[in-house]
Amino acid sequence: MQTETGKLVRWIDDKGFGFIKPDAGDNDLFIHISALRGMSRPPVVGDTIHYQTEFDASGKRRAIHARIEGVPQALTLEPVARKSELPTGPAKYDRPQQKPKQGITRQQKRFGSLPFLFLLLIVGGVYAYDKLAHRSVAVVDQPTTQPVVESVMPEQHFQCQGKVYCSQMTSREEAEFYLDNCPGTKMDGDGDGVPCENQF
Repeated sequence: MQTETGKLVRWIDDKGFGFIKPDAGDNDLFIHISALRGMSRPPVVGDTIHYQTEFDASGKRRAIHARIEGVPQALTLEPVARKSELPTGPAKYDRPQQKPKQGITRQQKRFGSLPFLFLLLIVGGVYAYDKLAHRSVAVVDQPTTQPVVESVMPEQHFQCQGKVYCSQMTSREEAEFYLDNCPGTKMDGDGDGVPCENQF
């Protein structure tokens, strides 16, 4: 799938979506926050976005697998590896080498040769890397669970009762519930997934 580039021209932070102006000169393209998983910060207007496209259920193109140019991803091996080298790297095992020759000779007699020390160094580095990698995954996954809770809770208060127009809605939450769960609604004229924009 081909990667395209464009500039973010509109972003609605509280709703988690916006629009990209493609460099190719096409019409503005819809992008949801879920397409930017792994970014270390949310997008802002003016960002250059690299993305791929797909067609949604209504046949409209939208951006997927996107990243912000110049912004590092939160889950990358390079920063994790660099952190693991600092606390448990050579500094931990350099100290025995600075001891008098007598201490080194005793270790050589006990373990046979220096390759054993290198093996300990590698095992320690892998252990620290594994701990830091799991910690970074836990931090990144935490924000992704919050929008799910916020979007599910309002749905518990509504039921499909044949309403189809924005004028019949009492709140934005009710309109979103009808659009997502009830057939035959006519509340999203521009097809961007946000109902009753003029009313609420």
